[in-house]
Amino acid sequence: MIGIVLIAGVSRRLYPITKEIPKCLLEIGDMTILDHQFNALRTCGITEVVVVMGYRREQIIDAIKTGHSDMKVHYLINHQFFSTNTAYSLLLAADYFNRQGRKDIHVGFATPGTVIFGTQPFRDELKRYLHKYDISQRYGYKLVKIDGEKKEAHYVRLPLPDGRTDYIQNDERNAAGCIGYVWEEGQQYVVKEENNHIDELRKGTHFVFKYDMLHLAPPQSAPDWFQKTKLANQEGVDKGWMGVDAHTLQSRYYQNVFGVGDVTDAPTARTGAAIRKQAPTIVENLLKIMDGNAADYEGYDGYSSCPLVVAHNRMLLAEFKYDGVRSSDPLLSKFLDTGKASYAMWIMKRYGLPFLYWNAMLKGYKF
Repeated sequence: MIGIVLIAGVSRRLYPITKEIPKCLLEIGDMTILDHQFNALRTCGITEVVVVMGYRREQIIDAIKTGHSDMKVHYLINHQFFSTNTAYSLLLAADYFNRQGRKDIHVGFATPGTVIFGTQPFRDELKRYLHKYDISQRYGYKLVKIDGEKKEAHYVRLPLPDGRTDYIQNDERNAAGCIGYVWEEGQQYVVKEENNHIDELRKGTHFVFKYDMLHLAPPQSAPDWFQKTKLANQEGVDKGWMGVDAHTLQSRYYQNVFGVGDVTDAPTARTGAAIRKQAPTIVENLLKIMDGNAADYEGYDGYSSCPLVVAHNRMLLAEFKYDGVRSSDPLLSKFLDTGKASYAMWIMKRYGLPFLYWNAMLKGYKF
């Protein structure tokens, strides 16, 4: 068995404590967090570890070589540690195992959604990488319980659109080890996991996955304090989010207030790229109000983008607007196919996007 340690992040929430030292080297008791992690791995009989590092990695390597020389360690570098998360670091590990030809590691993907990505051609390209890494997929699977002691994740099925039954994909042999259970009259019965219609499934069935490592994206919401304000929607599917006009970004409740970024109910992905396009619309409408006119500039079309890094040196740039319509940059598209993962796109992510962020976006340039 091989262990994975993900310690690439910059730990912004602990700043300035982590200004000169990575979080994993902070001490808890008489040991660092890293020491605790490696000792836990030893307890499980693990002697080989993949470590994905980024922020202050030289310090981490020195600490491992000094205190854990008995472990066989493979070092991977997440160069995008400032702008990515643990999911990307885990993907780097999966890419590494794939390149090493490891067949004893299985990665599974489960989502309550119906597709991995809503816009083409990005969906097909991501699916191609899921198959490349032999990642099993479950769609319409909603997480309802985690049993940490038993290392079990419990899911229930949701209906798929148009009568679809393709819940399970790329896992005909059930490499994920999923077992279905249902309780009836105090008795537990095993339910075979099949691609059957939701109406054919016994009510109350849970599908249970055993895991060694579990990575989850928590449910999103506006901050608790904001949900209590009069700017927030008080009912409906967007309850708690700031109610704004989708194109002018003007509050639906106060004409002199505008919303930008993650707190709004604008039906698009909440990204920094979205803010880049929202800000000029708000400026234009604020100027109109200051001149005594209506805020009727409908300049925002839902644009958002997601730089999707699929390997240690491959990326595709998913750009889209409202209703999942592709909205790739026309100039960039003359030189690169942004819907295909490539090394050139990764270079842009590594060097180009940070430059634009610090030197254009934050300085208010419109582009």
